[in-house]
Amino acid sequence: MKKKLIALGLVAVMVLGGTQAVGATGLSTAKSRKSEAQSNLNSVQSQISSIESQQAALQEQIDSLDAELVEVIININTTQTDIENKKVELAQAQSDMEVAKENEEEQYESMKDRICYMYENGDSSFLTALMGADSFADVLNKLQSYSTVYDYDRSLLVEYQNTKLEVENLVQQVAEEEAQLEEIQATYEEQQAELETMKAEKSSELEDFDAKLAEAESLAAQYEATIAEQNEIIAAAQAAAATTTVGSVTSGSSSVSSGSSDSGSSDSSSSSDSSSSSGSSGTSTASGSGSAVANYACQFIGNPYAYGGTSLTGGCDCSGFVMSVYAHFGVSLPHSSSALHSVGYAVSVSDMQPGDIVCYSGHVGIYVGNNTIVNASNSQPYPAGGIKYTSATYKSIIAVRRIF
Repeated sequence: MKKKLIALGLVAVMVLGGTQAVGATGLSTAKSRKSEAQSNLNSVQSQISSIESQQAALQEQIDSLDAELVEVIININTTQTDIENKKVELAQAQSDMEVAKENEEEQYESMKDRICYMYENGDSSFLTALMGADSFADVLNKLQSYSTVYDYDRSLLVEYQNTKLEVENLVQQVAEEEAQLEEIQATYEEQQAELETMKAEKSSELEDFDAKLAEAESLAAQYEATIAEQNEIIAAAQAAAATTTVGSVTSGSSSVSSGSSDSGSSDSSSSSDSSSSSGSSGTSTASGSGSAVANYACQFIGNPYAYGGTSLTGGCDCSGFVMSVYAHFGVSLPHSSSALHSVGYAVSVSDMQPGDIVCYSGHVGIYVGNNTIVNASNSQPYPAGGIKYTSATYKSIIAVRRIF
């Protein structure tokens, strides 16, 4: 009967071992896919950051071009107003010039007529003036009158000539100013066209960046969905592994108990002691202390990491490390980081003591004091990961479980 029970136990172990191997393969695939998706997500997020940075720089350039364009348009409008004013001023100056020319010509003709008259009738008029004078003073007065008329005509002609010249100069000056304003206007219009072309090019580039950003964000969403999907698969696989481990331990204990009952009371007593010191809950009658656990765990600093491993010297993963350390003290724990969230009893983060199991999302370690854990990690500084010290608060703590 004992041999049959042992054979049945071996068959159960083989079946469970095969199931665990299949589960481990699925878990490994899920973690590999998650790692690849996370790497791709990091790359895409870096691209998104770069695109957003380039977008911001490009938008600054567009805003600057807009400001320049507004200033140029204001200058164009102001210059256009100045040109219109100059046109009005030029028209007035040209009108004034025509009047000045007419005045000059009229005065010139009048002066010629008077000079001609005085020349043609000069002697007789002069003699008549002298003969008709009542006194010498009257003679001087008459002579002075002739001279005054001549001087007046001449001064008036010179005045009209000067006025005409001033108006001609003004017309030329206003025309030159108008030409300068039109040249400035043409320059501003060229600047406006150039700025509008540059802005259109920059806006087109910005639209390209918008398309690239939308594509990158779409990829990021896909990778995030993949990571979430693989996290669900990993969690399910770890939960299944924990259930299998608990079933295996319970089945083994029952088999040994049954076999011992056939062999005698001494074997039964031994089996009872073994069963009482084991269990996935982590509660046991095994002897030890948290400080002893922490000190023992630290002896293996520097040893390698191995996914799925349980060897403290040859390679282990995070839950395998915790399980194997506590196994040294007679405590049987599950080889699953999620299952370890429920072993022993809960304590607060502020009440952590050496030996406590510190649980994170997808990871566990053993607290050794001074806000530090010892854990098996597949990240640096060791080439392929390893057993090392890490800050206890390197990421959010989900639970702290105490065995002793």
